[in-house]
Amino acid sequence: MKTIKLLSTILVIFTLMPAIGNAREISLYDDAGEAVAYIDTDDEMNIYLWKGRSVAYLDDESVYGFNGKHLGWFKKGIIWDRKGYVVGFIEGAVSKLTKLERLKGLQKLTPLKSLQQLEPLEPLQKTKWGKLSLEIFLSFGAK
Repeated sequence: MKTIKLLSTILVIFTLMPAIGNAREISLYDDAGEAVAYIDTDDEMNIYLWKGRSVAYLDDESVYGFNGKHLGWFKKGIIWDRKGYVVGFIEGAVSKLTKLERLKGLQKLTPLKSLQQLEPLEPLQKTKWGKLSLEIFLSFGAK
């Protein structure tokens, strides 16, 4: 009897593995190497703050807030603001050490997307960091 229960448990785990394996969240790090947000690739490329609040999303290479504001660009694993300064990155995109990730908060309900602001001309990309932290930068897109 125990063997049957064990086999059925293993079968359930292997059945669920593809669904679990396909879920992908890409951590976004600030200038200190702290994970403060993430992109949920299974949720329309929405960007969540670490505490679970959905504040922005990716539309091609643009970063838009749910309030419709164009916040910046996401290129080669780096988030650039509207002035061309770096505000965040994914692991490996810049030569900066990243800290261990804390436990994420539960995802809150995703708001409806507002009408998108027109994308401005993209500025020259600078090698310097912007003055705003990644968390504050992304918060400007919250509804």
